[in-house]
Amino acid sequence: MQPHPTELHMFKEDFSPADDTLSHAKKLEKYSGEVDWSYLKPHFKAGNLIYVDPSLDLKAAGLVLAKDDQFQVQKWLQCGDLVQPCELHAEHWEKEKARFQAMVVRPFILAQPL
Repeated sequence: MQPHPTELHMFKEDFSPADDTLSHAKKLEKYSGEVDWSYLKPHFKAGNLIYVDPSLDLKAAGLVLAKDDQFQVQKWLQCGDLVQPCELHAEHWEKEKARFQAMVVRPFILAQPL
């Protein structure tokens, strides 16, 4: 399958967010893009995938996590705006061949359905 034109920057050889000296906002933009479920599946299996409800702005959610705003993250987790997906989610996304807007916020991958 050919990569989508806006595939995550992490497909490139110079992917190294830990060594990147850009600001949080620029880093989030650099390490974000559209991906399909097959790309996210290994991150799900590793427990690093976070589903971001479409009612949230993905970049804003990424900034909150990058800045370690635990209060806001807890609010979103409690109301279900951020969810660690389960096997039922994974099965549905596999079946539907779902696509997502995704963003690296080390050590997590945030994913929002398209």
